[in-house]
Amino acid sequence: QVQLVESGGGSVQVGDSLRLACAISGRTFSNGAVGWFRQAPGKEREFVATCRWNCRTLYYADSVKGRFTISRDNAKNTVYLQMNSLKPDDTADYYCAAGNSLITSTLRNGDAYDYWGQGTQVTVSL
Repeated sequence: QVQLVESGGGSVQVGDSLRLACAISGRTFSNGAVGWFRQAPGKEREFVATCRWNCRTLYYADSVKGRFTISRDNAKNTVYLQMNSLKPDDTADYYCAAGNSLITSTLRNGDAYDYWGQGTQVTVSL
């Protein structure tokens, strides 16, 4: 049984940093993709970042490029999202997602991912 468990969310101030973790069990997704999406209150889910093929290839949303970094610890089967220079617009529930059969054109589409975590909340205040 595949499980994705997020951790690391919290309440911080503008400019602070947080590191989210997604612990994966049941499958490695070494040939697939593991990524992060977020959903703010009243808004649609949006792509944040994803890494493919054991994070040899990385993709970021323009809104987080240069501030967020996705990485993977293969020994722990855990994917991280390091978030720096946080802004109020980054406030959202953050979800980890994983999938085995994604093509490049679908990596930013949450519907293409097969497994999801329960989410972790990030709040950035002034």
